[in-house]
Amino acid sequence: MAPPFVLASSSPRRLELLRQIGLEPDRIDPAAIDESVRPGELPPDHAFRLAQEKANAVIPRHPGAFILAADTVVACGRRILPKTEDEASARSCLELLSGRRHRVHGAIVLVSPDGRLVSRRVDSQLAFKRLSEAEIRAYLRTGEWQGKAGGYAIQGRAAALIRWVCGSYSNVVGLPLFETAQLLAGRGYRPSWTANC
Repeated sequence: MAPPFVLASSSPRRLELLRQIGLEPDRIDPAAIDESVRPGELPPDHAFRLAQEKANAVIPRHPGAFILAADTVVACGRRILPKTEDEASARSCLELLSGRRHRVHGAIVLVSPDGRLVSRRVDSQLAFKRLSEAEIRAYLRTGEWQGKAGGYAIQGRAAALIRWVCGSYSNVVGLPLFETAQLLAGRGYRPSWTANC
């Protein structure tokens, strides 16, 4: 039998993205790790470290499996924006991002059945339009910001507020699909729908 494919994430968005390209994890096993930012840690380094730590936390529970871990960081310059849990923090993020460019740093780590670890970093750049107070209030009322890094979801109503995207769109949603598929294919894992390719 083929080795199982384990997603080390509880994110429904990552699962939806994998399904979009025909990848269905055999198991979902979130890694409970401390995601605090270390002093002086830069946004891309933070994303990469967390993805590695998630993978390492799950490895002992699934020997001989493909294990995929990922992390996504929204940053304005060197400043890492939080996953917004209250309206005040979401408003703060939106006000900061209004009329400015920012980056979304994605990191993916794949552990193959032989224990080898491969990884990729992906950066996307975005720019919000200059938001009016009415637009900020309206977006906050949607509730889409809850639990979202940077206080917005590009796959939702925030798409009407983002005037420019450069790089991987799926990375902004939560998982860079092209790079994920390439890593898996490079380690011999292919979705069933590509069997005759």
